[in-house]
Amino acid sequence: MIVQKSFEPRDVGTLYVVPTPIGNLEDITYRALSVLKSVSVIAAEDTRNTKRLLNHFEISTSLISYHEHNKIGRENQLLEKLAGGESIALVSDAGMPAISDPGYEIVKACAEQEYPVVVLPGANAALCALVGSGLPNKEFLFYGFLPRKQKDKEAELARLGRLQATIIFYESPYRIKETLKAIQKQLGNRQMAIARELTKRFEEYVRGTAEEIVAWANENEPKGEFCIVVEGSTEELEPEAEVWWEGMEVNDHVEHYIQQGLSSKEAIKQVAKDRNLPKREVYQAYHIE
Repeated sequence: MIVQKSFEPRDVGTLYVVPTPIGNLEDITYRALSVLKSVSVIAAEDTRNTKRLLNHFEISTSLISYHEHNKIGRENQLLEKLAGGESIALVSDAGMPAISDPGYEIVKACAEQEYPVVVLPGANAALCALVGSGLPNKEFLFYGFLPRKQKDKEAELARLGRLQATIIFYESPYRIKETLKAIQKQLGNRQMAIARELTKRFEEYVRGTAEEIVAWANENEPKGEFCIVVEGSTEELEPEAEVWWEGMEVNDHVEHYIQQGLSSKEAIKQVAKDRNLPKREVYQAYHIE
């Protein structure tokens, strides 16, 4: 177990996880700007995008790339800086780092080596879309991007279909139409909402049934990054079947079926099925042990 006291004086640096605006630059916080100015280096998903943000706010902190393709190689370099007392800000292109963006691995590595990790609150597209969707938000699941292959995408949707929580997906404009069709096919004509260009001039919400939103997507040319918010299942979950033999020894389990009129061979076969065990293992437990 590791207990982190985030703001106690230490002789090592701190990793700051800093959300950046998802569109409107005014959404950055004073605290985020202060951290970006004060750290030794900013680890950015795309240094070109982050450079434009820093220039806008007249911040001259040096940048280092940290993205999906170099994050493993960068890890030791960043950890060495922290060990030497340098603090680092981690940013993605937009929103909260590590949410469908690089960041999880370096946060995990810092936690394991007991370097402080301080996460700042800030802009996040998923939560904006959830609140703006008008769908229930007492319980929700953030999924992020579905698999690209249609077969895998439909399999994941089928798996998620019984959840009663509202589900949030991210999707690109290039795959939004096929993803919406897959949602309608696998989850049915549920209430849902899509949100695009959040916080920007062309921000737009489309709310309705899956059928209505698929029709809208077919009639329009989707542009911008999308958040998809889907109503959870309204079907009542069947209670789990009671495991009547739980706590019963294998021998007693077999004897129960024998008393019901099964042969020992049939009883062993049924016990193996109940317990999801090889028949040989049940046979040995009954006849040998």
